[in-house]
Amino acid sequence: MSNLAGTRNGRGMGLRADILVLGLTAGVIGALVGGLMLAVGLGMVTQKVHLGWVLVLPAAPVAGWIGKGLGQRLVKRLEREGRI
Repeated sequence: MSNLAGTRNGRGMGLRADILVLGLTAGVIGALVGGLMLAVGLGMVTQKVHLGWVLVLPAAPVAGWIGKGLGQRLVKRLEREGRI
């Protein structure tokens, strides 16, 4: 598009490719981790192991924390490269 790889964006934002990769990575990893926690926890709950709720209840927040961590890592990398 209009932004070439490695160029500085004058608006203080990351490039489109950075944002796209961040969204895809956070979505896939968050869905895998959160979905696995949800599946294992619900499997335990259906087998009358109530400790499974420890996995079910934080499944969505953990998936969100993964995305937040990936976003913070992207910002640090972009600052280190001088692109924002």
